[in-house]
Amino acid sequence: MGKMNVSNNALLALFAEMVWDDAIRKYKEQNLYKEIDLALAKGDQPTFLALTSELKMLQSSG
Repeated sequence: MGKMNVSNNALLALFAEMVWDDAIRKYKEQNLYKEIDLALAKGDQPTFLALTSELKMLQSSG
């Protein structure tokens, strides 16, 4: 019985970590979109390019 409880706890911890990682990734993605919009509004091409590159990396890893 104890072995099964440890396995369940490990699975729950793994699931919680996956949910947490996904929430952080979505938050970062939303923040990058806002910063990209701001860079576009300002006409700041270097910042726009840097942020879109960062967004592409984030999306490809998730």
